[in-house]
Amino acid sequence: MNKILNLDLGDRSYPIHIGSGLIDQPELYRPHIRGRQVMLVSNETVAPLYLETVREALSGSGYRLEQVILPDGEQYKTLEILTRIFDALLEKRFNRDCCLVALGGGVIGDMTGFAAASYQRGVDFIQIPTTLLAQVDSSVGGKTGVNHPLGKNMIGAFHQPRCVLADISTLDTLDDRQLSAGIAEVIKYGLIEDAGFFAWLEQNMARLLARDSAALIHAVEHSCRCKADIVAADEREAGKRALLNLGHTFGHAIETGMGYGNWLHGEAVATGMLMAADLSARHGWMDGADVERIRALLVQARLPVEPPAEMSTDQFLGLMAVDKKALDGGLRLVLMDAIGKAKITADFDPGLLRQTLECELPLTGS
Repeated sequence: MNKILNLDLGDRSYPIHIGSGLIDQPELYRPHIRGRQVMLVSNETVAPLYLETVREALSGSGYRLEQVILPDGEQYKTLEILTRIFDALLEKRFNRDCCLVALGGGVIGDMTGFAAASYQRGVDFIQIPTTLLAQVDSSVGGKTGVNHPLGKNMIGAFHQPRCVLADISTLDTLDDRQLSAGIAEVIKYGLIEDAGFFAWLEQNMARLLARDSAALIHAVEHSCRCKADIVAADEREAGKRALLNLGHTFGHAIETGMGYGNWLHGEAVATGMLMAADLSARHGWMDGADVERIRALLVQARLPVEPPAEMSTDQFLGLMAVDKKALDGGLRLVLMDAIGKAKITADFDPGLLRQTLECELPLTGS
């Protein structure tokens, strides 16, 4: 049942392994570690669960294994905490042939990738995502970085991993809230370009929430395939890759405005996607019935569908204006013509955006 996808980037192409029981297979690591020095990076939650398994998988291959354990949480995705990785690399005298291994969710993957992009101007790293959100989104595509108090992921680099090991057996220890947060990103792939996949999710959400292995592998594979195809066509987000940001401009404003970690990334994106759908319907682009299908699926996935009451419209607008997806001082949004048909546009009515942000009565089926 295990799957292998390939992200095609020429000489920087890499495999994405999807399945159960992957992290203890030494043969999946060896082709992607070019030197002897390996730095394992994890957090205080994941390390006790899986670090020893990874160490054992690598122990018989002559590698010099070191590790650094970071605190767990979005609020620790900072330059200050990132420095701990550099400290460990320098203290252990790691060279340019070293390889970093990111074992954890999106925060660990983003920070390890950024450290790998920066250390000695670029070293190898491997992604082992242990959350659903990281498996279907942040581990694939080479976006790395940290947050700043004024904006999420505003400091970072594009740096592709050598491989991705998406072991769905690690989802067994994921709490229900984190599982739902990951499902938000899965739903996103149906919304941006695959109405058929969205319909599959409507029929199979209960299986995903119950952690059915076959359903999870299908969802992760489909999501990764969609992302890999988009990234291969537009690695540095000059065009189509921006579609992957559906809901993110709204969502990042929520995460920043509420304080990192109070809303999970997937929760904020879920609400952001519904806000994008609402704004699309207000323009007459999307049928109101589609908006209600999106709302119903998000509710079924146990995700929030209303922005935080504590945030004012002006606060939203201010945070959205500094989002990294703004272009030449103008805000671009990913909106929709229908489920499965997303588009990138700066041609929206600011007055209608304000209506969406003010949470006026949502539009219903036409």
